[in-house]
Amino acid sequence: MRLLVTGGAGYVGSVCSTVLLERGHEVVVVDDLSTGNADAVPSGAEFIEGDIGVLAAGLLGVGDDTPGFDGVLHFGAQSLVGESVEHPEKYWHGNVVTTLALLEAIRLSGTPRLVFSSTAATYGEPDEVPITEDAPTRPTNPYGATKLAVDHAISSYSAAHGLAATSLRYFNVAGAYRGAGENRVVETHLIPLVLQVALGQREQISVFGTDWPTKDGTAVRDYIHVEDLADAHVLALTSSEPGTHRIFNLGSGEGFTVREVISSCERVTGLPISAIDAPRRAGDPAVLIASSRRAVDELGWRPRHTDLDEIVSDAWEYMRALGDRAHAAHR
Repeated sequence: MRLLVTGGAGYVGSVCSTVLLERGHEVVVVDDLSTGNADAVPSGAEFIEGDIGVLAAGLLGVGDDTPGFDGVLHFGAQSLVGESVEHPEKYWHGNVVTTLALLEAIRLSGTPRLVFSSTAATYGEPDEVPITEDAPTRPTNPYGATKLAVDHAISSYSAAHGLAATSLRYFNVAGAYRGAGENRVVETHLIPLVLQVALGQREQISVFGTDWPTKDGTAVRDYIHVEDLADAHVLALTSSEPGTHRIFNLGSGEGFTVREVISSCERVTGLPISAIDAPRRAGDPAVLIASSRRAVDELGWRPRHTDLDEIVSDAWEYMRALGDRAHAAHR
């Protein structure tokens, strides 16, 4: 298939683009590089720099006799929770207004398939774990609210216009694949933050809350390897049905505490990690674990990389290589 990947210069988008190319698909990446990196776009993919909200109609062939693409994978988004609270206008425009422009181009061009990068932040603080797709959606920040709004928009477009669509709600993505990994100017995810301590890029890691009702008092999260995530996108794309919008949670189904993640990073790197205890952050749940049963049953998807040390090891290898390249570039 000929596929348009928005946000394909970002972490998940670049890995998914790599996997799609390996599976024989033709990939065109669009990214405004506001948070992505041009060198993350895999060789073999065509790259167009720009705003998908502006470029969508032309790229998808609105007004042409046939669609320009067989499907769209939409990763492009603003995704920092804290920033979304401080600057909600950026998130409502970047995540909702831009996606509505893309949906209109998909409708007018007759593009048949869409896979949307959604998030577990749509659920907010859960009543029960593991979290299923039937759990109440009560986002606690504008980031989660904007992603939920897009999910609602996709449902209505699918029902009214026959779009075959799938939303994938990620939990905590980690690891790396074939030289593609997480490389953001503003890092907020635990595993790369801890590994930055090992690399000497930060002095210590803060453990937010040590009195949670968990086995060691620190918060529990579900980590999914980015390669497993990419596999789910391929399955979602090839199994979607016209007029149907499916929603799947994607996680490993296992939870690890913050202290367990730090210990794993110490094992993998062979280096001590300095950690300090800090107060809980407002809005942080004690436990977030996904139920991916629906994805297993309906997509035939199973996460293959669920060992925490393996996930950390892949991230560590990528971050060391990234540091070596940066060092060489400044010599």
